[in-house]
Amino acid sequence: MLNIFWLKPLPLTTQCYKIAATFQALRFIFWNGVDNLGLTMIILSLVLLIFFAYRGYSIIFIAPLFAVVASIGSGHDPMPVFSEIYMTKAAEYVKTYYPVFLLGAIFAKIMEEGGLAASVANKIVQTLGKEKAILAILIGCGVLTYGGLSVFVVAFVMYPFAAILFKQANYPKKLLPGLLWMGIFTYSMVAIPGTPQIQNIIPTAYFGTTTWAGIGLGLIGAVLYFAMAWGWVNYRAKKLQAAGEGYGTNLQNEPEVSKEELPDWKLSSIPLVMVIVLNLFISNPFNWSWAYHWDQSSLDSLAGLNLSLLAGGVGKVQAIWSINAALILSCIAAALIGRKCLASKGGVVHPINTGAVGSMAAILNVASCYAFGCVVAAVPAFEMIKEALLGISIGDGPLGSAVITTLIMCGITGSASGGETIALGMLGEQWLTMANQIGMNPEVLHRIVALASECIDTPPHSGALITLMAVCGLSHKESYYDVFVLTLLKTSVAFICLAIFAVTGIV
Repeated sequence: MLNIFWLKPLPLTTQCYKIAATFQALRFIFWNGVDNLGLTMIILSLVLLIFFAYRGYSIIFIAPLFAVVASIGSGHDPMPVFSEIYMTKAAEYVKTYYPVFLLGAIFAKIMEEGGLAASVANKIVQTLGKEKAILAILIGCGVLTYGGLSVFVVAFVMYPFAAILFKQANYPKKLLPGLLWMGIFTYSMVAIPGTPQIQNIIPTAYFGTTTWAGIGLGLIGAVLYFAMAWGWVNYRAKKLQAAGEGYGTNLQNEPEVSKEELPDWKLSSIPLVMVIVLNLFISNPFNWSWAYHWDQSSLDSLAGLNLSLLAGGVGKVQAIWSINAALILSCIAAALIGRKCLASKGGVVHPINTGAVGSMAAILNVASCYAFGCVVAAVPAFEMIKEALLGISIGDGPLGSAVITTLIMCGITGSASGGETIALGMLGEQWLTMANQIGMNPEVLHRIVALASECIDTPPHSGALITLMAVCGLSHKESYYDVFVLTLLKTSVAFICLAIFAVTGIV
């Protein structure tokens, strides 16, 4: 094979060599082996997955189909690949994370239908007012997301308040999708330590960390996300207003002012605070003597049952157990506080049932992405890609590989959780091994991977973005420019935090 694109290592300095090696790895991915059937089928399967996802086909249906396509030329028959790799990995993911999806969805629906989420959002909006509309929306989204509500529920809850504020301030409505995305899906979802969102929980199962991992880097990332959103949307709003553009006319899905009596905002805040405080107390990431301690031998009693346990030890799953316990208790508190609003809508049974049904689609979507990635990682042709990805170096250790791989997978899937699970499923163990070899704290890996998952997950085919634009009643043509600019800005966050760690060693 002709390797005219292969760079020779530069002998000038160690850093030059690392830069050259990084380019070599990337060249290898795109140029080596293009005539190899296995690599061709992997690339084809990814292209087909993106195309059909963008066309609106369910990932639950297309992921197994294209996982089988990826295995063509691997030497494995299609049905064993489907039943023994794809389905097994999907089942493993569901087994590990379904309680988080289930309880999170039920908690979010109780908070929504009980009026608690709207009460908190309304208080924030009223306090800051239209003069600080952009700040109010960013804070409101962040409070609800960090408090444990499903990101999609936050979008539905916050949109009416955001639209009304923008109309009062005469800011162009087309800026809302980008602003809501930055408030919901960035700093409070992946950056602030302790956030109970799944994107911050997934790395705990791979690195044995807690949701509070990487406090320093997380807070830096959160400030960067927040500042980028506030700065850009403020700039755009003023620029468009100066050009004579206001809120807009003939718009779709305009919110109606609700006349429903909401619970007191102070009481409504209690379940949100409970999720964070209970998670901190039960997971006990700082090993406080007065906080809860999981029995590290609690899995030993199952040894005689001859079960195939996925958890190698309590340390691998205690973060997930902790958030499950916190969500259960918070659900009870939310149901009691919102019982008046819930009674008018059929009682607590409705949000429980609705949340339970909705959680099934959510978990299967992400599990399907994960299983697809596991199939790709299992075929022999992927070994060359894996070596290239592991060879990417930005400083010492696995962080360069982790950032680039996560970016690629999230961009391909258009999903932070989907891309993150694929990346970790493929290379998570190798990254941890590399980190341990150089004495790197696994918390750094946890936070950097989480930050990288929320970088280029907003391509046009992103399911979450399409949903958010539909909620706002806007199209890609109207709003994607600002989403695109914010995507470029937020993609720098993982690299900035990586650079800060390399220079200062802050975790």
